[in-house]
Amino acid sequence: MSFKVEFPLISVAPNGARKTKADLPQLPITPGELAQEALRCADAGAGLFHIHVRDEQQRHSLDVGRYREALVAIREAVGKRMILQISTETVGIYTPPDMIQTIHALKPEAFSVGVVELIPSSDFEQPAQEFLAWAHREGIQIQYILYSDHDVKYFSDLMTKGVIPNQSEYHVLFVLGKKTGVDAQVSDLGPFLAAHKEYLPAFITNWAICAFGPHELACCVAAASTGGCVRIGFENNHLLPNGQIAPTNAALVAEFRKEFPYAL
Repeated sequence: MSFKVEFPLISVAPNGARKTKADLPQLPITPGELAQEALRCADAGAGLFHIHVRDEQQRHSLDVGRYREALVAIREAVGKRMILQISTETVGIYTPPDMIQTIHALKPEAFSVGVVELIPSSDFEQPAQEFLAWAHREGIQIQYILYSDHDVKYFSDLMTKGVIPNQSEYHVLFVLGKKTGVDAQVSDLGPFLAAHKEYLPAFITNWAICAFGPHELACCVAAASTGGCVRIGFENNHLLPNGQIAPTNAALVAEFRKEFPYAL
C-alpha cells in the first residue's frame, strides 16, 4: 500500500530498539499495542509513525514477518491518516546487507536509514547506491538519519558521488544527544544547522530532529521554530515537562502542540 503525502511536522517514535517493558510498562511492542498507540497519536496530531518490532524476548528485530504483522494492524487502526515508516536500525546486531534485505522483502511505504550504518565505509557504497536507487524508483520514501554534523558532510559527499540518488527532495533526520545516556540540549541543534547550510544543497529543506532525554520538548520547539519537523516519543524520551512519566506517546505529542501552537 503506497500513497504520496507531504512529510508531516510531527512524527512519533513509539518504542525504539532498546527500552523494554521492564523500563517502561506502557511501551507499545505488540502489533495490537502499536496500533492502539498509533491511533492515539494520530488523534493527537501526528502524521508519521516510526516503527520498531521486537522478538518474543523484546529484543530488536528486522524480521519481515513481524513488520508485516505490525503494519497491517496499524494501518487497519489509522487508515490513511499516517505515514507508516519502518526502522532499519542495526543496534550492533544487523549488517548493511540485512538492512537491504528487509526493505527489499517488505517494500514498505517509508523507511529510515542511518547513513553511517548503511555505508560505514567505501566498500559498502556500490550496494548502497543500487539499493537506494531501487527504493527511489519504487516510490518508497527514504529518511536519512544523520547522527552528527560530520554525518551531514558525509551525506553531502555521498550525494556528490552519486551514492545517494538524485531526487527533487530529501528527508533528513538530525539526531540530538545519544542513545547511550547523553541528553540532548537545544544548543546541539546549531552545529547541524550550520553544517546543513554549508554542505547540503538548497533544495534539502525538509529536515527533522529527534532529541534524546528530558529536553526533548525544548529541542523540538526550537527546531520547529526554525522550520524543521520533529520526531517525538518513547524511543527518545518518556518524561513530561514536569518530570512525570508520560502515560502514552500521544501525551508527549500533546505537550509539543501546547508549546508550538502552529502544529495543526
